[in-house]
Amino acid sequence: MAGWFVQYKLNIMNQGMENGPVLSELEREVVALFVRMADVLNLPRSVGEIYGILFISKEPLCLDDCRIRLNISKGSTSQGLKILRTFGAIRTVYIQGDRKDYYTAETSLRKIASGFASEQIQPHVASAEDRIERIRELLAEETGDDRELLDEKIELLGNWQKKAGKTLPLVLKLIGS
Repeated sequence: MAGWFVQYKLNIMNQGMENGPVLSELEREVVALFVRMADVLNLPRSVGEIYGILFISKEPLCLDDCRIRLNISKGSTSQGLKILRTFGAIRTVYIQGDRKDYYTAETSLRKIASGFASEQIQPHVASAEDRIERIRELLAEETGDDRELLDEKIELLGNWQKKAGKTLPLVLKLIGS
């Protein structure tokens, strides 16, 4: 391993062993920003923490680096990395002479948004079509004075679903890289 990398690894390990993880104020602020974004997207806190530390890190980090720097459990770190990989928000980096997987943050908003959309939004849009069809079947069995109002509302749901299906790809194109 290159000398700089060995020293970098020793510094990270020492930070974790002596006083717990030591993040600079800048690192803490970046991590806090991504924790808030993860919260808004209803993702685990660890996802935001890990992405934040990878985003601001000068060098690739492995699972243990992230765990130590952020003072989170191995399970949370592993789960967070898995989610980020699934979204395409992080990339695996090869470090010569080391068998561990190292990660860097993907910085293309388009790639991240596309990965998030295909994993989180697209399945819901697709399942909504089936659900709306089922609602229409149930509506056909309804009788009563409010049938017309229900028809209008179900038609509105169908229109929303169609618009979401057409708009999502356009929004992703507009985001760009």
